[in-house]
Amino acid sequence: NKGDSFVLAIPFYSFSTCFDPFISRALHSMSQEPLQDEPRDSGVGFGSPSGWKKYSEYDVEVDPDQDDKSMEIKLTSFARPHMRAFHYSWTAFFIAFFIWFAIAPLLSEIRDDLRLTKEEVWTSSIVGVGGTIMIRFILGPYCDKYGARVLFAGTLCAASIPTACTGLINSATGLAILRLFIGIAGGTFVMCQYWTSRMFTKEVVGTANALVGGWGNLGGGITQLIMGSALFPLFKLFFDDDSEKAWRTVCIVPAFVAFCWGILLYYYSDDSPKGNYSELKRHGNMPEISAAASFRAGSFNFNTWLLFVQYACCFGVELTMNNAAALYFKDEFGQSTEAAAAIASIFGWMNLFARGMGGFISDVAQDSVGMKGRLWTQTIFLAMEGALVLIFAHSQTLGGAIVTMIFFSLFVQAAEGSSYAIVPYVDPPNTGSISGIVGAGGNAGAVGFGLGFRQLDYKEAFMIMGFSILGSSLLSIFIEIKGYSSLLWGKDHKGVNKETGTINPFPEQAVSA
Repeated sequence: NKGDSFVLAIPFYSFSTCFDPFISRALHSMSQEPLQDEPRDSGVGFGSPSGWKKYSEYDVEVDPDQDDKSMEIKLTSFARPHMRAFHYSWTAFFIAFFIWFAIAPLLSEIRDDLRLTKEEVWTSSIVGVGGTIMIRFILGPYCDKYGARVLFAGTLCAASIPTACTGLINSATGLAILRLFIGIAGGTFVMCQYWTSRMFTKEVVGTANALVGGWGNLGGGITQLIMGSALFPLFKLFFDDDSEKAWRTVCIVPAFVAFCWGILLYYYSDDSPKGNYSELKRHGNMPEISAAASFRAGSFNFNTWLLFVQYACCFGVELTMNNAAALYFKDEFGQSTEAAAAIASIFGWMNLFARGMGGFISDVAQDSVGMKGRLWTQTIFLAMEGALVLIFAHSQTLGGAIVTMIFFSLFVQAAEGSSYAIVPYVDPPNTGSISGIVGAGGNAGAVGFGLGFRQLDYKEAFMIMGFSILGSSLLSIFIEIKGYSSLLWGKDHKGVNKETGTINPFPEQAVSA
């Protein structure tokens, strides 16, 4: 019908504009800004302590040997380039996550108005997270080539268009296609993690990545509360208690905010501590990077795929809960749409501190016993997460289910934080590609678990999820990063270059783990 045709046309146009075969040419054009200043230019290459810089001084303490990356996280500072990028990273990802799941607390209303089956609703949820897999694969290597800023802005603006078209759907097919294109927003996670990895040193990057990722993921919980328990009732009031008119118009609000924030991010932030990638390349401070070569290097690293599976069993679980929680509490415990959305939001609210806690504990463990500490942290978090999912599956009372969900959520997000505390070490020059692949693992996990919820009852689906997570925790045994200890053996080498991942050519000195 006409409504579904319109839904198809607009998102497809925005998607193809941003990710067509000529993406390189388009991004190259976008990244060519005029230089704002030229403090100095010694012609020294990318990553060296000297060379051209956009800024002659910083608001934070930096490490010249790590490309002027910040050695501290000053949360109350918004100064360029480090902390400005930090705050834009989490706020933009928050907004992206918000629009990605803005429709989730409204699904029960959409289901009833369009007379959809459980399978059709879950198909749309699976498509919404599944479509993001390819987007993350694409964006990862392009981060290495163009930086996070341009891609972040473009993706956020593109995803806002289908979000605004939510009210045009009239069938299960239209809903699935709409959510496929809204899923573009999920790709912003790659830029979120890459950006802070470019701005903060290895000693604090675990905490930085975890904070921006966690506060961004918080959008998944806030959207349940704001869309389901605040804006939806407000719009119903505007339309004389007409719930259909309310859900058909309410998504315009987050779509408008997302588009505006993408524009602000593009113009008022920087790609790296020393400036934008286009500026660095013009001054000879950064070599041209092949996105294909970056992706090849990242995808041929076995550690990347081990983390892919582990991230599928933490972030994939969170995405599944974002789609399932409100429906679960409404169907299993008889809650209203507004009450179920409020309860479901608790899961996302744990991101306020849980993911950051995971990254911080990983940083502390690294400081104490090296890489072995990060791997043990990852293993324990995943094992606890899996055990709590199994307990949640057997919860018989509303109160018991809510309490278990809180602790279950805590370990889900902590495991996400510890995962991306490891990612920057795997192959530093190709961090963008690896971030994209591992991030895609989260969406792949959501597709797998979503299929379980689509075909099985809630208890069986949660049981499969729990045992899968427990199995993934054992994969830490096989993670071996060049120059660092593994979970059960080896030592960290003191000569590892933190920017390139290579081992410096002097007699091996190791720190006992």
